[in-house]
Amino acid sequence: MEVKKLSISWQFLIVLVLILQILSALDFDPYRVLGVSRTASQADIKKAYKKLAREWHPDKNKDPGAEDKFIQISKAYEILSNEEKRSHYDHYGDAGESQGYQKQQQQREHRFRHFHENFYFDESFFQFPFNSERRDSIDEKYLLHFSHYVNEVVPDSFKKPYLIKITSDWCFSCIHIEPVWKEVVQELEGLGVGIGVVHAGYERRLAHHLGAHSTPSILGIINGKISFFHNAVVSENLRQFVESLLPGNLVEKVTSKNYVRFLSGWQQENKPCVLLFDQMPTIPLLYKLTAFAHKDYLSFGYVYVGLRGAEEMTRQYSVNVYTPTILIFKEHIHKPADVIQARGMKRQVIDDFITQNKYLLAARLTSQKLFHELCPVKRSHRQRKYCVVLLTVEATKLSKPFEAFLSFALANTQDTVRFVHVYSNRQQEFASTLLPDSDTFQGKSAVSILERRNTAGRVVYKTLEDPWTGSESDKFILLGYLDQLRKDPALLSSEAVLPDLTDELAPIFLLRWLYSASDYISDSWDSVFHNNWREMMPLLSLVFSALFILFGTVIVQAFSDSNEERESSPPDKEEAREKTGKTEPSFTKEPSSKIPKKGFVEVTELTDLTYTSNLVRLRPGHMNVVLILSNSTKTSLLQKFALEVYSFTGSSCLHFSFLSLDKHREWLEYLLEFAQDAAPIPNQYDKHFMERDYTGYVLALNGHKKYFCLFKPQKAVEEEEAMGPCSDFDSSLHLGECRGKSSSGLGPRPIKGKLSKLSLWMERLLEGSLQRFYIPSWPDLD
Repeated sequence: MEVKKLSISWQFLIVLVLILQILSALDFDPYRVLGVSRTASQADIKKAYKKLAREWHPDKNKDPGAEDKFIQISKAYEILSNEEKRSHYDHYGDAGESQGYQKQQQQREHRFRHFHENFYFDESFFQFPFNSERRDSIDEKYLLHFSHYVNEVVPDSFKKPYLIKITSDWCFSCIHIEPVWKEVVQELEGLGVGIGVVHAGYERRLAHHLGAHSTPSILGIINGKISFFHNAVVSENLRQFVESLLPGNLVEKVTSKNYVRFLSGWQQENKPCVLLFDQMPTIPLLYKLTAFAHKDYLSFGYVYVGLRGAEEMTRQYSVNVYTPTILIFKEHIHKPADVIQARGMKRQVIDDFITQNKYLLAARLTSQKLFHELCPVKRSHRQRKYCVVLLTVEATKLSKPFEAFLSFALANTQDTVRFVHVYSNRQQEFASTLLPDSDTFQGKSAVSILERRNTAGRVVYKTLEDPWTGSESDKFILLGYLDQLRKDPALLSSEAVLPDLTDELAPIFLLRWLYSASDYISDSWDSVFHNNWREMMPLLSLVFSALFILFGTVIVQAFSDSNEERESSPPDKEEAREKTGKTEPSFTKEPSSKIPKKGFVEVTELTDLTYTSNLVRLRPGHMNVVLILSNSTKTSLLQKFALEVYSFTGSSCLHFSFLSLDKHREWLEYLLEFAQDAAPIPNQYDKHFMERDYTGYVLALNGHKKYFCLFKPQKAVEEEEAMGPCSDFDSSLHLGECRGKSSSGLGPRPIKGKLSKLSLWMERLLEGSLQRFYIPSWPDLD
């Protein structure tokens, strides 16, 4: 009896200790300090922080406890603005800043398990793994955060597909699919598929961004595009899902009838050709993933050795049909440049093999990017890289000069020398820069040896004096220059600045538009097909209501226009025409797009009522030019703004608005954080960071593509003179200290001077030469 009482007392003491620890953790609650709920978004947290910081700043609030309060506010914002610290605080009551926080966490979990044992809780009773170590050990190394997803996963998805699982606590279905998920992850990760796990409880922002509204959810990401998995979670379905993410034209099936055409494609595509010989009737997933990772540099084909007629190719290239074999062909289609043959080839071995044969023996310079890769800039005297460039005319068949240049490159391959060729008729500016006398080399081939000095195009070079015919004497002269270059780099005596190469293989605008349209249609169809129709009913109701209103408006407008035409037709004018027997010409000269159609500029205020229509749902190709002003500068700035943009109002794709800085300062500051190099945000601990003057800023907002261009106002000459000693202040600081000295002597003229160069900026905007700042999504205009 005494033992039982003693056990109960110990249990009571343990519960008391836990309660005291919980109460001590509640001494500092960042949510309570900022006055926000635990489900508050980052925008709400930032808004609350700025409001409290402005109120409790020690320079403004003379309360004795203002400094301590301001420190608490800053500390609370530091915890809640970081997703990792916030999730750690939500689960363990601290931000994990101390060095021993992991040890404290383990001690808490140990005491919690001991508390469970004393009260006879058994996990097997509920068949649910309450121990987080058992569950998280599988997914811990794959956990994704929002910044990691945006900065690493999305760019990397253009080289390999990603399979991502959305999970959460107390999710019984998540536990049910864990064995299948673990098996598939081990298999696909070895093949080169990226794996990710998102905890919806910790990473609510990322889960919402991915569109995962329930757990568990499985989705795939390729080329930045998200696709959801909708079938039963079994291993075969997940493998097929990953394979369906890949494009269908990655690997071409090669037979004895088309292998010559496939291997000869290097002339048009400027890529080496890769052939895999295997006994599998279907193309292995490993080979498809490899082809996707290197699709920009090589062409991939697959040969099923069991197909009739494959004996001809296997005999010609001496392929062992019982072992998977990979051949790489370059300029010579009758002999492979490299071979690898092994059973159970690993992804890393294949990647290394393909990387070593990434380029042709004498590749053609088709873009500036390829020029940077083949002819890198000199970094030091020991890392010199020379390019031997053949300038030749494009021909349907291989010319004798090119074949001779190719044989010379094959016999003189070195680590410091790269052989390339350029079609002089396609890259005329590039070729004319390297040719000293264009008349001598008219319609003939020439060879230049060059070394790049910087990324701006500066090179030193030496062009052979005589045209390149491919004779033995030409080869002997070129070989002598290369031998001399090893001893004396000063041989390259000429210097020039090369223009950028045009991208010869880029698709035309119409094809790019068709590809984008097909992707958009497929995405829309997939979302409509797989969405829950109950969730779609409000959207469908809204669409049909809009169509009904639009249809009724068109009918009413048509009747009203016809009646007005009948009433307003002047009979005197018709009688005059009948008397004179002359009619006015039916055509009119169409006004130019640059000539304004109106005698005024229509500028609307950007408010929460017009925000969605004027920005968020702005049609593709349209932009909204927004002027930032305050109540005191509204009249003068609007007049100057109208004068500067009046000549651009003829374009129907431009809309003009203004934003009140007194109402929506936080929205503007949030936007300018994505353009810190052009408009740096002051340090938050500076006493004037809440009063930065943004009047005169102009934003060109593209609502569809989610980017904006920024115009920073220029200080007027009168303003600088009136400011006196304050004119040399740092542009990143605020004008608050000098405002009292200079505001009295300034009229409306210096304020208007802020927009003096706006018309030039508008011309660059229409040319598309301005820097663009992209944002993930448009913030709410609160």
